[in-house]
Amino acid sequence: MDCAKNLKCIARSGAGMDAIDVEYAQSKGIVCLNSPEGNRDAVGEHTVGLLLCLLNKINSADSQVRNFLWQREYNRGLELNCRTVGIIGYGNMGKAFAKRLKGFGCKVIAYDKYLQNYTDEFAGQCTLKELYAEADILSLHVPLTDETKYMVNTEFINSFRKPFFLINTSRGKTVRLADLLQAMKQKKVLGCALDVLESESHSQQIESNESLNAMLKELFAMENTVFTPHVAGWTKESYYKLADTLADKIIKVLG
Repeated sequence: MDCAKNLKCIARSGAGMDAIDVEYAQSKGIVCLNSPEGNRDAVGEHTVGLLLCLLNKINSADSQVRNFLWQREYNRGLELNCRTVGIIGYGNMGKAFAKRLKGFGCKVIAYDKYLQNYTDEFAGQCTLKELYAEADILSLHVPLTDETKYMVNTEFINSFRKPFFLINTSRGKTVRLADLLQAMKQKKVLGCALDVLESESHSQQIESNESLNAMLKELFAMENTVFTPHVAGWTKESYYKLADTLADKIIKVLG
């Protein structure tokens, strides 16, 4: 940024801005742009897919059938319509997920520290305390900041009144892997679906970390886990929508 004397804006094709020093850019008069509107639909749909896969044991059932095992009772699932889904972060991604839950008949509550009066037809506004008390399922839709880094830790998990399912399609470092693994073993977390991992780098590759990889292997061996490689917002349609949205914003900045 110091060398780019004529730099007017930095545009990020996607939602997260954690790889950009936004505060420093703004201090130099550089406008920072992102395009969460472009992949919010993809994230909303993918998150529903992860949730249904988790509740209905689709991964383990698929693996068993491929090995000629026909275990119907073992793979008895859970219905979504009698459960409460709690969302943390009710921006583009959180709202897109809530919108797609409407037809399932479940109760949806959302907590967002930075919004006011955001109850709508898809979710009811709640406090963090209310979310701890009611949620059967927790879905994270927050940016990675100093405030959200490792927000899901042992203290956070123990604040929930009942065991819950965890879904994370935001950023890997919002969840402390060691604490999640411990909670899974203690059945405080009933299952998890992770599109992002703590050991993921800014280049969206899994870093070589012996300790974290050992914990991941334990999670991989559990049948109540689902993983995808940071592709929640990664559809053929979003590829174009992200760029189109961003182009409009760049044109507006450059006049």
